[in-house]
Amino acid sequence: MTSRIKAWFSYMTQRPVLASNLGLLLTSVVLAFVIYDVTKAEVTLHAEDDEMTFATHAATVEDVLEEQNVDADDHDLVIPAPETQVDSEIIIHYTPAQQVSLSLNGEDEEIMTTTETIDELMEELAVDVAPHDEVEPPLETAIEDEMEVSYQETFPVTVEKADETTELWTVPATVEDVLEEEDIELDALDQVDPALEEVIEEETEIGIVRVEEETDVVSEAIEYSTITEDDDTILEGEEEVRQSGSEGTLEKHYDVVYENGEEVSRELVKEETTEESSDRIVAVGTKEPEPEPEPEPEPASEPDREESTSSASSSGSSSSGGDSGGSWMTFEATAYTAHCTGCSGVTATGVDLRANPDRNVIAVDPSVIPLGSRVEVQGHGVFTAADTGGAINGRIIDIFMADQGAAESFGRQSVQVRILD
Repeated sequence: MTSRIKAWFSYMTQRPVLASNLGLLLTSVVLAFVIYDVTKAEVTLHAEDDEMTFATHAATVEDVLEEQNVDADDHDLVIPAPETQVDSEIIIHYTPAQQVSLSLNGEDEEIMTTTETIDELMEELAVDVAPHDEVEPPLETAIEDEMEVSYQETFPVTVEKADETTELWTVPATVEDVLEEEDIELDALDQVDPALEEVIEEETEIGIVRVEEETDVVSEAIEYSTITEDDDTILEGEEEVRQSGSEGTLEKHYDVVYENGEEVSRELVKEETTEESSDRIVAVGTKEPEPEPEPEPEPASEPDREESTSSASSSGSSSSGGDSGGSWMTFEATAYTAHCTGCSGVTATGVDLRANPDRNVIAVDPSVIPLGSRVEVQGHGVFTAADTGGAINGRIIDIFMADQGAAESFGRQSVQVRILD
């Protein structure tokens, strides 16, 4: 090749005119190349992680990218803009867009972005990320092509349980999921409002009522009865306790329900007698005292006899004007009201004690004191025997009192009783 060029050059120099024209042509070509090279613009291109500097005659930034085989589309970031005219020492930044699968508050979409981090992506989308909002991956994570990004806005939820209030932030979820997320445990009987399966999507108040059930056993005394027995070996008016009474024990079993520590219901489910009561037995004397022998009268003179007759007549008259009631007897007395448990307020003889709270009425054993009798209770007044009772047997009376407190404080007393009529 070199030998041919030399031969051609020797041929041309042997012809003066031709050589002159050729020199002019070569000079023009060289000058043109020099001018073309000198007029190139120096460009620095930053493409992704690469940087290159080169000279170019490209007219616009877009032409530069085409010249460098950079296929930029509308989603890519080009600075300055593609239509910008190229001048010397221009610096071009090219960032290709990356595809991101975005879930925004439950709505999915595919987007192209040139942001560098998820935080910048949220700013680009005008999403104001609050401190409690859920973003996955974290905001500082660098964007990668085909990355999946999830954002869920949170809202406040207040949980009220017993005397404690808890405020938390959550995304839309069922009440049960929210409580599990906060490690709030429920017992089987606890009540929750809204219901566990309900989905909450906005600010909500969740109320929890702690419910407990327990069995409460209450012991109550079973009163003993007093039984009187007539005894003709004991003088009338005297008594003898043959057996002391003792109270029994009744256990009542209640199902008790508590809500947030306060009792809301109590139901009696069982009664059990754990110890029977023992009756008090009293022997009542019926033996009449033997009369004392009267002294024999001394013989008297006739006037004395007349005086004695007159005196006896006067004495007999005085005796006929004495008390007309029966003899005093010892009874066991209790008191009751018209509003006692199981009471109707109406006596066995039809007296409405609730309508007539001022009536003097006692309950009696009709075999001892006939119903309808007027009875005097020493120290308490005169009463009508107008009522009976299951526990009123023998020498026991139950005195009606209008006041509940007075009846309770009366208790059980031994009293003297006589039948007036």
